[in-house]
Amino acid sequence: MLNIGCHLSVSKGYKAMGEDALSIGANTFQFFTRNPRGSKAKEIDPSDVAELLEILKENKFATILAHAPYTLNACSADAKTRDFANMIMEDDLKRMEFFPNSFYNFHPGSHVKQGTQIGIEYIINMLNSILKPEQTTTVLLETMAGKGTEIGRTFEELKQILDGVTLDSKMGVCLDTCHVYDAGYDIVNNLDGVINEFDRIIGLDKLYAIHLNDSKNPFESHKDRHETIGEGSIGIDAITRIINHPKLRHLPFYLETPNELEGHAEEIKKLRGAYIDD
Repeated sequence: MLNIGCHLSVSKGYKAMGEDALSIGANTFQFFTRNPRGSKAKEIDPSDVAELLEILKENKFATILAHAPYTLNACSADAKTRDFANMIMEDDLKRMEFFPNSFYNFHPGSHVKQGTQIGIEYIINMLNSILKPEQTTTVLLETMAGKGTEIGRTFEELKQILDGVTLDSKMGVCLDTCHVYDAGYDIVNNLDGVINEFDRIIGLDKLYAIHLNDSKNPFESHKDRHETIGEGSIGIDAITRIINHPKLRHLPFYLETPNELEGHAEEIKKLRGAYIDD
């Protein structure tokens, strides 16, 4: 079965996200833990969460994924910004225990001309100060397009972070198709080669999720602008190969395309039609 969903808003509540997912034919979803451009988080209502968890169980949902706010920059040159990132992630991971055994995804951040190595050390230090042996959440580093001074453009950079984290069993990677294509990994013409390179450098056992997005920009553009499925430079044929690839097909896929619920429903229907069931 294709495990696929999209990004949903938590504004109506947690149960409502489960209902929205079902309404568009999804069996997983992603959501922001708090305001994506700020710090305010929705108060957690345990009864609302319980109703969502029941929906997930009854409908055999794949693992859901929470996304950290974009304002979280663990490798900023500004100490206050790094402290803010630490505070937000620590609070988010406490909140995520309401949703046991879920994923929590974050952008590694931008080193702001300090240099990649310094930025990577900041990220490692934050993770080592926050991760707890008892947590059930797996924290995922997202592959990035390489815009500006972003860290995470290469598999080697992500590997350095993973190697530096003491509780490595709590860590993994979320591969964003738009980002890796814009970063220079040719998933259109050499998908097997990219997968093999990921496996050689990081290990496919660390790949837990895929953000499934087309790209508005051409290969190796480092632009990071998502497009609806089949309407960008990656294209439906390449995306079909991705969801059916024997080393990827078992993973959960999360759409972050520029669409509303109705549009996501059409994308999910199209992708389910292109998926070859075992």
